[in-house]
Amino acid sequence: MTATSSHLGATHRAIDAVWRIESAKVIAGLTRMVRDVGLAEELAQDALVSALERWPETGVPDNPGAWLMQTAKHRAIDRLRRKKLLDRKHEEIGREIEAGQDEIEEAFFDRLDDDIGDDLLRLVFISCHPVLSTEARVALTLRLLGGLTTDEIARAFLAAEPTIAQRIVRAKRTLADAQVPFEVPRGEELEQRLASVLEVIYLVFNEGYSATAGDDWMRPGLCEDALRLGRILAGLMPRAAEVHGLVALMEIQASRAKARTGPDGQPILLLEQDRTRWDRIQIQRGLDALERAARLSDGNGPYTLQAAIAACHARAPTAQDTPWPRIAALYQRLALLTPSPVIELNRAVALSMAFGPAVGLQLADSLLEEPAMKQYHLLPSVRGDLLLKLGRREEARAEFERAAALTRNARERELLLARAAEIGPA
Repeated sequence: MTATSSHLGATHRAIDAVWRIESAKVIAGLTRMVRDVGLAEELAQDALVSALERWPETGVPDNPGAWLMQTAKHRAIDRLRRKKLLDRKHEEIGREIEAGQDEIEEAFFDRLDDDIGDDLLRLVFISCHPVLSTEARVALTLRLLGGLTTDEIARAFLAAEPTIAQRIVRAKRTLADAQVPFEVPRGEELEQRLASVLEVIYLVFNEGYSATAGDDWMRPGLCEDALRLGRILAGLMPRAAEVHGLVALMEIQASRAKARTGPDGQPILLLEQDRTRWDRIQIQRGLDALERAARLSDGNGPYTLQAAIAACHARAPTAQDTPWPRIAALYQRLALLTPSPVIELNRAVALSMAFGPAVGLQLADSLLEEPAMKQYHLLPSVRGDLLLKLGRREEARAEFERAAALTRNARERELLLARAAEIGPA
């Protein structure tokens, strides 16, 4: 590889990282300006293309997000000019100052930049509008808020990629046709759309916490965006138990971030983590949010139950002190509330830790014929671990290799292949 190609590769990786972090903010700001989420994403993509053309020569700017926003804003002004959407503004100002029109249009958009409110939150709610199906709401928001590819969203849903792509295209068209306002709903409408919003935030956080694809196991920027949105929602709806439950879950999970990877970025599994590196302040924030959720309800909401499970780990000073029977019981309550093969797989792990690997393997084996689990890499990963504990080494190695073949995350693949290699040949 030449020095030039190496430089280009490094710049493109930097651009990709910037896009992951900044795209949601750019799209949200543009949506407020042009009132069309599809057009906003198109303008943001245009700005990304400009970055790919210019940054390899000029270098990544000091504030890449602002550069993308400014570039996209200029494209928006040009687009609106061509479509004559600023005619009303022009008439108000008067034809006699036509020569100063460029400055007027710039000032018009600069004032839009100063609007009070949270554009990201507005973007979540417009993406979760009832005019869309639940599946379309979640897919569109993951695309716009998290900057995820359709492939990554498809894997999060355990669905086919073309299905997700169609959902996103149709969703943007539906929002444009319905002229959905770019605002946070109020009253009864807010309550109705909350469940979908929570699901979106949860999936965005999960993608940041354990990336489905790419070279990094975590994408901290997505976790931070999800946490920020969750905290804003908690302030907006202080008596909504499940909002606090989700915030509690994310706070406790995010507290482990520094302990989840080694010096070279390799994953470190939960029971092997150095718990002194867990963020105790963030854990306490999570426990406080969990207490608020429990006070507001009977503690049976899906996010509150998951937060209670996370709290069991957070309160245990060592891995050996983990209350696995309680965790297994909480997973059983969760499975009754929201039946899911993924929840059952997690329950299998808890049962194996509480009552032995044979008990966990029995439940894991019952999931083998579930259609949604056919390509889910964590099923063979869990089975490999349980088989190894039972001394069935050949089967365990095959399962770790199968899991490695299914995952799209490079770090996770390395970990699974290393576990298979440790078992050794037959």
